[in-house]
Amino acid sequence: MTVVTALVVFIIGAIGGFIANHFLSSSNQEQRKLAEQANKSEAALSQYKLDVSDHLESSAKLLEQMNSTCQTAMKQMQESTQLLKRATTNDTDAMPFFSQETQEQLAQTAGLRHPKKVNKKIDAVTEAPLDYSSKASGLFVDEKHQQTSSAK
Repeated sequence: MTVVTALVVFIIGAIGGFIANHFLSSSNQEQRKLAEQANKSEAALSQYKLDVSDHLESSAKLLEQMNSTCQTAMKQMQESTQLLKRATTNDTDAMPFFSQETQEQLAQTAGLRHPKKVNKKIDAVTEAPLDYSSKASGLFVDEKHQQTSSAK
């Protein structure tokens, strides 16, 4: 009977071990999957941090370039303003808008112009505008007309 008891205990132990292994193994697999997901998430987070830092670095470089460009533009504007101030404070007759020859031609053409036509003042009460006819059409006269065709 010891052999039978040993055999029964062995079979019960094998079945219990199989069931325990099945339950422990599935939870172990879940833990491995969760650990892999956590590792992937950490890797993605570290990559995201690197991408953000690269983006911020490139943005800082672009802002530095914009700042230097703005400074250069401001210097040019100041120089242009100073040049304009010097040009306006100097003798204004030194550079006329038109050359002397052009001014003489303008003076000659001004003398040759035809005198402007004097518009006759039209009395608005006595004369109708040009787009109206001079005679009444009779359209709004309240007269009764005979009909030329009769209904049969």
